[in-house]
Amino acid sequence: MLDYIVVGLGLSGLAFSDELENANKKYVVFENNSQKSSYVAGGIFNPVILKRFTPAWNAAEQMQTALPFYKNLEKKLDSKFIHNWNIYRRFHSVEEQNDWYVATDKPKLAEFLDPKIQKNSNPNIIAEFSFGKVLKTGNIDTENLLDSYRNHLKAKGIFKEMKFDYSLLNITEDHFEYNGLQSKRIVFCEGFGLKQNPYFNYLPLRGNKGEYIIVRSKDLKLNFAVKSSVFVMPLGDDLYKVGATYDHQDKTSEATSKARERLINDLKKLVICDFEVVDQVAGIRPAVSDRRPIVGAHPEIKNMYCCNGFGSRGVLIAPNMAKALIENIENNSPLDPEIDLSRFSKKHYSGN
Repeated sequence: MLDYIVVGLGLSGLAFSDELENANKKYVVFENNSQKSSYVAGGIFNPVILKRFTPAWNAAEQMQTALPFYKNLEKKLDSKFIHNWNIYRRFHSVEEQNDWYVATDKPKLAEFLDPKIQKNSNPNIIAEFSFGKVLKTGNIDTENLLDSYRNHLKAKGIFKEMKFDYSLLNITEDHFEYNGLQSKRIVFCEGFGLKQNPYFNYLPLRGNKGEYIIVRSKDLKLNFAVKSSVFVMPLGDDLYKVGATYDHQDKTSEATSKARERLINDLKKLVICDFEVVDQVAGIRPAVSDRRPIVGAHPEIKNMYCCNGFGSRGVLIAPNMAKALIENIENNSPLDPEIDLSRFSKKHYSGN
């Protein structure tokens, strides 16, 4: 008898699986590679919404959990996932500079926003009004992280690389049976794939498609990230990740020429040096109508759970939501009402 079946190995499934391992639980993980948002994500940890210079939801608290979580994984998996660099927010006007000064005095932002305006010293960047510097930021190499963790689970013999067939799940009074397995509990961490889940598809998960291009430029020479109309993130070896788009209509995972052209045009408004597009990636972010995660127990089926809806901030949110859910399941700790999926009535949202 297993303690848990985990369905999905994006950032949510990885974080929850690691909580299970730390608690010495018996579990298996199913993953069919249908959802790519965690793989293609920028993986940026940034506590500030740079469009309006406001704090992201619970971001400071989330960073206190998330960064030690990834540092522990670096030790466990003997690989590097955390890359620290600053974000330089390009100003478009004197008014934005003034808004930045005001924001640096706010208690929730002061530790993350450098009050000194950063003059542009890069001849290949267009920044007439200079930059604001965001501190304590960087990115998680999500592709390396997910591949390394998958290999970790394979080595333990608890990774099932296959599609989870809901029709084969047998629900008994006190456990679940699936394809010869028996488990006390099941947790769905499927990202946008949750829309196909007959148990949780009533939840108002509204995916939005994000696309990035990878460019090579020998002349750009950036060792920090730049946020303008696009985000430019250094990858090393003269490579940069540029994005991302937000498309609420297209729910396919294929890269599009429309997004590629838009990102190229936006990048040309920021840099004046030559660059070459070497790759393009796309994924569907699992976003929720109220922009909060959906975590907790199924309203009718005992011991069935969901951990989802992290949108574009999965690297910060996932470790916190995994910890909150396992504390709720194992120790009956209440979930924050903001994240508890019970805020969405199944009767009201069915068919949404």
